[in-house]
Order: sequence, then structure tokens, then C-alpha cells
Amino acid sequence: MERILFINSSPEKNGNTARLAAALLEGHSYEMITLADYRINSYGSRLPGDQFDEILEKIKKADVVVLGSPVYWHNLSGGLRVLLDRFYGQVPEGSMHGKKLFLVYQGAAPTKAMLESGEYTISRFGALYGMHYEGMATTLREARTLSSRI
Repeated sequence: MERILFINSSPEKNGNTARLAAALLEGHSYEMITLADYRINSYGSRLPGDQFDEILEKIKKADVVVLGSPVYWHNLSGGLRVLLDRFYGQVPEGSMHGKKLFLVYQGAAPTKAMLESGEYTISRFGALYGMHYEGMATTLREARTLSSRI
């Protein structure tokens, strides 16, 4: 049985981002973590209480990683961007080889450019660390269609 981790970068634990992930993961058991519940210091910071390593361990143990983000300021949420930034230099390139990576990404009225920008970032992130990017869902219909790739 595959271990599935959903990383919700929305502060709303049961909001639209979580609903998209639930549609994508329907019928599968998964763990959800909400980044707002963790302290992840920005890249280069050395402040006490950082929990990046805790999240990294969960990612390492997962076979499938679903990243979820609302569209904030025309792009991925800051919390998700900070998480991605922290991989730089600390996580060896290719070290997540074999994991499947999905993106659920939603907003009130995102433009095509906003969605393309977020998907580009996540697909490049996945490629750098050896994950197989499976795709992005922005609607419940897309999430249900994409679920066949889990």
C-alpha cells in the first residue's frame, strides 16, 4: 500500500485546497499536514524551533506527495514556497527518486498565467529531486480525473 502525504499550504484545514485534495485522494488513505501548524524558517535563517526536518522526514517516507496551495498574490502560497526553498542545499538532487508528485491549486479567479507559473514551479521542483510529476488539479473534476494516476 502506498503511503500518501498531502501537504496543505492553506491555513484553512478544511477549505477549498483540502477539498480538492480529498477529491484527488478519494478512496485512498492519506496523511494531511497543514503548513500553518509548523514553523519553517526561511532559507538561510537559523532561528530556534524550526520544523523543516520533521516535514522532510514525512516526505521521505511517502510514496505519493500531494502539494496543495491556494493562489495568493498571483502564485503559490508563501508557506509552500518557503518549504520548497528549504530543499535547496539540504536535500540532494535526485534523492526523492520514484515518488509521485501532484499539485492541487485553486483560487477565486486565477488566470492561465498564474496556474502555469505554479505548475511550472512544482514540475521543476519535482524533476530536480527525482520525483515524477503527475499533474495539477484546479477543479473537483480535474482532481477526480487525475486520481487515476495515484
